[in-house]
Amino acid sequence: MISPSEFRTGLTIEFEDSIYTIVDFQHVKPGKGAAFVRTKLKNIETGAVTERTFNPKDKFEQAHIERRLTQYLYAGDDVWNFMDTEDYNQFALGSEELGDAVKYLKENMELYLQFYKDRIIGVDLPVVVELEVVETEPGIKGDTASGGSKTAVMDTGLVVQVPLFINVGDKLRIDTRTGEYSERV
Repeated sequence: MISPSEFRTGLTIEFEDSIYTIVDFQHVKPGKGAAFVRTKLKNIETGAVTERTFNPKDKFEQAHIERRLTQYLYAGDDVWNFMDTEDYNQFALGSEELGDAVKYLKENMELYLQFYKDRIIGVDLPVVVELEVVETEPGIKGDTASGGSKTAVMDTGLVVQVPLFINVGDKLRIDTRTGEYSERV
């Protein structure tokens, strides 16, 4: 059991039948009344961020999240299949469990799945993925990186804004945190 006085950024706890990561915390000792801990919590499963205050005497169960290196194998019928790289067990996840992560998945890519009590609760994508442009307006000679942007469709179906000089077939690095173009490979 852990008390709010032991909270640290990045710590995961069980609270209200969900798993939360502590994003920010502050110990407050007002002039009048009892001390309390003001926190910003992120629900690991939904991604929602909430602010809560806790009494320092409250107790919480610390949630131990296990990260396993997996390889994305293939997709079919709204199911994405992964394989644990250590014991070769396979996992099938639906679009509701993966969310926006499906837009960045390429066959044979390695990534981490988050497990809590042998249940998959999330996906840790690499910060940057390399994707190929399959559809965009043609580039025109003289276009520069700072001269504007256009829409491009990547090989995974992701739609991003790219500089005017990008053409079909170009490989791009895309930031998975923001979904934005980073650089051409």
